Amino acid sequence: MNISKNNLYIKTASIIIIALLLLIPAAMIRSLIHEREQYYREAVREVSAKWSTDQTITGPVLTIPLERYATKGNEGDMNMRQLWVREYMHLMPETLNISGNINPSTRKRGIYKVVLYQTDLLLEGSFNLQSLDLEASNNVRYFPEEAFISLGMNDLRGIENQLALNWNGEMLDFNPGLPINDLMVNGIHVAVKIDSEQALRPSFSLQLKLKGSQQLMFAPVGKTTSVQLNSSWSDPSFTGSFLPDDRKVDDQGFRAQWQITHLNRSFPQQWIGSKYDVSQYAFGLDLLLPVDGYQKTYRTVRYAALFIGFTFLVFFFTEVLKRTFIHPVQYTLVGLALVVFFTLLLSVSEHLHFNLAYIIAAMSTLALVGLYVHAILRNRALTWLISGLLLLLYAFIFVILQLQDLALLAGSIGIFILLATVMYLSRKVDWYRINQQDRQSD
Repeated sequence: MNISKNNLYIKTASIIIIALLLLIPAAMIRSLIHEREQYYREAVREVSAKWSTDQTITGPVLTIPLERYATKGNEGDMNMRQLWVREYMHLMPETLNISGNINPSTRKRGIYKVVLYQTDLLLEGSFNLQSLDLEASNNVRYFPEEAFISLGMNDLRGIENQLALNWNGEMLDFNPGLPINDLMVNGIHVAVKIDSEQALRPSFSLQLKLKGSQQLMFAPVGKTTSVQLNSSWSDPSFTGSFLPDDRKVDDQGFRAQWQITHLNRSFPQQWIGSKYDVSQYAFGLDLLLPVDGYQKTYRTVRYAALFIGFTFLVFFFTEVLKRTFIHPVQYTLVGLALVVFFTLLLSVSEHLHFNLAYIIAAMSTLALVGLYVHAILRNRALTWLISGLLLLLYAFIFVILQLQDLALLAGSIGIFILLATVMYLSRKVDWYRINQQDRQSD
């Protein structure tokens, strides 16, 4: 008999080499998953570019211009001069209450779905002007007659109604753009009147109809910020710096409420210039699609070594214990079938729910491997044994994928049990005698 067939060391080395080589296409599948996910992100960007991007609402914020008498240049310098420098003082609302509904919808771009939404929001609250001292001095003078309210948002194309600010009972129309960019990059503004005859706690309200895609966020600019949202979307992901204080999610949709105070953030109620970034404390939600299996598929491919190693281990022990022969070419074909499982899982999960795609890919692979094993071993009992063990492996990996928080624990316990089983089954195998028998048969 040929030594490559009987020598235990050469057979073991060939199996290991085949398994290592099969990890190369498995690694290539990881790149394929990343590429497909990039295609999905590109589809989201294309649809969002024509609709409106994700939105972050900042404000309303009251801004009052001022001029400070300053010296430019060093003392004694011929170019030294004194002049008035324009600055801006920003005042956050005393209370800010936001409530409304989010109406989601989906659009298709090729095989990909993109989540879009339309909102109908009511923003209302008040400012506290008691702490403002607008009296001019030798070094500072204020211009309350030039005060304005700013409302920031990421994409102005999302505005669906003519916005008007109810400022103490007076309706004022917003204008596009921002006079300054101390706090926000994009947004709208409206001029308001600040004078001694006005109430010290002016109230405001506005009705905002806004559309966007996937994400909706809010900046907690109020001394007390309250946000309450309702939607028919049943799969939200609450994100940002704050989670809802109260939420309810079911098949009919979700309801969420946030209550945030100025003590939960690091910026004050008023300041001058661009000292603080209020967007870093934004909070809100993502409208996720239930069918997005790229992350789970990527996690599945990480177990490629376990799939290949376990299957080859079963085949190897079948050879040793049942005195059968499986050629390295047959190992390779079975290994390729296991690798094709991942591409099948990726392609099917782009059209169906991941769990269903996993079942279809796993059953197809098991049927292919089972029929091939029966053809080469001609033993129905061994075929059912090997197929059953592979079925347990696929079921084990499926359970791990569902247990995100306990995946490491479950995986470690499973591998420990697998190793213990192999050690138990091989405890009475005399490997030296097997090798000697192989040499004698040569």
